[in-house]
Parts: sequence; C-alpha cells; structure tokens
Amino acid sequence: MERRRIWGWWFFDWASQPFATLLMTFIFPVYYAEIARRHYVAQGMTPEAAGAAAQSLWGYGLGICGVIIAVLAPVLGAIADNTGRRLVWVWIFSAFYMAGAWGLWFLMPGQPNLHLAIVSFGIGLIGMEFATIFTNALLPGLAPHDEIGRISGSGFAFGYLGGVIALAAVLLLLAENAQTGRTMLGIPPVLGLDPALREGTRAVGPFTALWYLVFMIPFALWVPEAPGPRRPLRLGAAMAELGRLLASLRHRHSLAAWLASSMFSRDALNALYAFGGVYAGTVLGWPVFLAGVFGVVSAVSAAVISWIGGRADRRWGPKPVIVACTLVLIAVCILLTGMSRQQVLGLALAEGSRLPDALFFLCGALIGGAGGALQSASRTMMVRHTTPERATEAFGLYALSGKATAFLAPLLIATVTDVTGSQRLGISPLIVMFLLALVLLVWVKAKGEGAQ
Repeated sequence: MERRRIWGWWFFDWASQPFATLLMTFIFPVYYAEIARRHYVAQGMTPEAAGAAAQSLWGYGLGICGVIIAVLAPVLGAIADNTGRRLVWVWIFSAFYMAGAWGLWFLMPGQPNLHLAIVSFGIGLIGMEFATIFTNALLPGLAPHDEIGRISGSGFAFGYLGGVIALAAVLLLLAENAQTGRTMLGIPPVLGLDPALREGTRAVGPFTALWYLVFMIPFALWVPEAPGPRRPLRLGAAMAELGRLLASLRHRHSLAAWLASSMFSRDALNALYAFGGVYAGTVLGWPVFLAGVFGVVSAVSAAVISWIGGRADRRWGPKPVIVACTLVLIAVCILLTGMSRQQVLGLALAEGSRLPDALFFLCGALIGGAGGALQSASRTMMVRHTTPERATEAFGLYALSGKATAFLAPLLIATVTDVTGSQRLGISPLIVMFLLALVLLVWVKAKGEGAQ
C-alpha cells in the first residue's frame, strides 16, 4: 500500500512535467517568440528591438503571475493547514492548469492576440504552482527520514522521463517546421491539423492538458487524503497561524537562512526555464523543432542527473548537492549573457559559426540536470528542517518563501532588457540571485534543525 502511494505521488511529477517542458521552456515559448517578433517587426520595429519587446512582454506577464502567486500561496497554505485538507486544493488548481494550457491553442500566427496567450499561460502556471505546493507537503509522510532524498530524486527523474516522452510525441507527431509544414518524422501534423495555421504547434496546449488529465488518474486512485481531523474553514484562525509561523523564524536561524536561499535560487531557476525558449528563438533564431531537440537533450540529462542526485543526496546529504548545482547554474548564466551569433565571451566568431548552437545545447543539459537535482535536494533539505508532526508547518513556510518573490526574476529580466535593449544582458540579474542563494547557504546546517 505504501509503495503504491509513493508511485501515485510520483505520477504527479509525470503528469505535470509537460507544462514545464513543453509550455514553459521548449515548444510554446519559442513559438510565442517567433509570432511576437514577427508581429512587432510588422509594426515597424527592427528585429533586435522586436525580440526585446517580445521578451519584455513575456517577462512582465510572468512577473504579474508571480505577484499573484506570492500573495495567495501563503494564504491558501494556511487555509489548507487549518482545515486539514490538501487534496481538494490539488483538484481545484488542476482545473486551472488544464484550462490555461488549453487556452494556448488560440495564439494564431496571423494577427496574434499576445495578451490572451500571456493570460492563458498565467492561469496554467498558477494552477501548476499551487497544485505542486500541496503535493510537496505530502512528501514527509511517504517514507522514513533517510529515504526522503532518494524518493524526491526519483520523483523528479520520473517526471523528467514523462517530459521527454511528451516532448518526443509532440516533435514527431504535432509540431511542424514553419518552412516545410512537416514534423520531425517528415509528415504533416496528425489528426488533420493545418500546418499553415500552425495548428500542430498550437496543439501543444491541449495536448499538455489531456496528458495531465490522463496521468493524474494514478494519483487520484493511490494517494488518499492524509488521516487527521477535518475542521471548518476559519480564515481568521488560518491567518493567525500563518503569523505565528513567520514569527517563529526569529528563533530558527538555519531554517530562516535556508528559506531565504531557496527563495532566490528557485526564483532564478524558474526564470531560467521560462526564458530559455525565448532566448533560443530570438537571440539564436532557432525554429520550434530545433528547440524541441534541445529540449529532449535537456530533459534526458535532467532525468539522469536527478536520479544520480537523489543517490548523492542519500549518501552525502542535500547541502553538497545544492552547492554544486548552484555553481553550475551560475556558470551557465555567465555564458548566456556573454554569447551571441557573433561572439562568445568576447571572442569573435567566424560568420556562420555553429559554436553558439553547440554551447546552448550544453547549457540546456546543464540547466536540466543541475535544475532537477537542485529542486530534488531542496525538498530533502526542507524535510531535514522539520519532523513528520510539523511537516505541514514547514512546507507552508517553504511554499511562502518559494512564491514570496516569484515575480522578482521575471520583472528584473524584463526591466534590464528594456533598459539595455539586449536580451543577453537581460539574463544577468539571475547571476546575482544565484550568488545570493550560495552565500546564504553558509548559515544553513547540513543536517537541519531536527526536532524543535
């Protein structure tokens, strides 16, 4: 029964990963960047200015979503804790996830409604983030303390494997090359979808929604609501409990430092995922299908390294894994800010050089692998700062820290992009955020706080 419950919990990662893989990183952002840049060029902008405008709009949209998440996440977490119910919130926000994903179908190649696409994406993103909050809170009750790292890492690996399969299906059967109108199999998009209207690529939204619906069935069948009392909703009591949790951080220095560190690293990592596809589409001029191949490389590396990271976590603990992954992500951000078609870190390139493409493939593998292992080890570190009896409290704080500045990185990227007019330099705030996360780890106890 417990083994089945773990598998059910893993299936949430499998079901939800395509949103990050297909819609946030590799397929939809590249399509959005292509359509938005063409739209702005038609309005008289230069290609570089059009690319910057597309990235700014994307950044401001994600920033607004981040503000909404930051305001509502702690409130919802406190309400769920106070009532003793989590699964009902998973299903409510699953509906947001599917509705938002489906809405991306309506980003047409001609006369595109860019704002509708941003709103739809935001609804789906909010649904995914909030559903994840409540499923993460189930982790401490799944297994003994020393097995949590392995289970967390295996969950991420399983999720990334699902992302690889979903991405492969989209590339082979749906997403058409804009020039040829054919998929990577050399066929028109299946189901009679019209390549001239980019229906194969646009279908990635409905595909993601249906994938989630189907693969949440094991979660629904095998993950019951945790035992405990059910209480009526009292908003005042929930807010009072949230206030008490925040006040307790004055006496829990390792936990406070860890929450602040993870706040910066998770915000920067999410932005790196969100802007990778836009960067590929506008700075390097990649078409959707090439970004999809890049996505397969990234997702495979993420699955493998997340699994390895889970084993490393079990052997050495989560802190060394977190430090190593953060250093890798800092190096990636430095490379991205210093790379274009003409040069890499100040070194001029020959006309038509493919080195930027090869380096970006390497960056994708590193982002996928280091990002997956970082997130897995972060969940384990949170478990080390609590006990099973206080897991809900701890993950409520973890959710709050993860969303409190969810708007910061996208808004910083959008602002720096606007000010400099350069998409490459727009990525530079992420370097500072990862460095801050690394410094704050100095005060985090490797074995956590234990029982308080």
